Amino acid sequence: MPGPVIALHAVKKSYQDVPVLDVPHLELPEGIWWLQGENGAGKTTCMKVMAGLIPFKGEIVLQGDVSSRNHPVRFRRLINYAEAEPLYPSFLTGRDLLELYLGTKGGDRKQIMEMGEEMGVHLFMNNPVSSYSSGMLKKLSLLLAFTGDPALILLDEPLITIDTRTLGIMYELIRSHSARGVSFCITSHQPLDPEMITLTGTLRVENKGIQLSTVSI
Repeated sequence: MPGPVIALHAVKKSYQDVPVLDVPHLELPEGIWWLQGENGAGKTTCMKVMAGLIPFKGEIVLQGDVSSRNHPVRFRRLINYAEAEPLYPSFLTGRDLLELYLGTKGGDRKQIMEMGEEMGVHLFMNNPVSSYSSGMLKKLSLLLAFTGDPALILLDEPLITIDTRTLGIMYELIRSHSARGVSFCITSHQPLDPEMITLTGTLRVENKGIQLSTVSI
């Protein structure tokens, strides 16, 4: 098994003094992981903590040496997150957001623009996001999640509000990036298609903890 792409050390998260996440230690090997759990179990909170988007106690380390505490800028460049129901400032256009991500995340501009054309994002990229349908917002959020050179991409309910064609493109992006060493953690109430991607294992959020199970081959 390859080394851990991400490791959580004494990670705790509470809302108004109510604990929702308590993970003494978790190392996630490289691969494609399905994050499961009941409604309200804390899956989205878990993802936002892993991405360093909300404050928490403890420390998270990427690729063995990039610390959420000591290297916050490098940390956020190495991990991307797509929300289940993305919300962006209404006055910005899709192009504004993509330029922001390219400026902060880096990566191959030509490649991401080609990806945007394949997904159809180029058709509405110059319009303000306030005019986007839920499907358009989803496509934009997925495109942004693949921007830069991440070590880990977190996808929160990527199968909802997405058309069949874009779903196929997303699966292909996951496969191609995984082949290049990018890891994924995906939440989904719908089963992930085993003919499209091969899971490394599952993570289950319950009782404020995270249980890891690998797939036996």
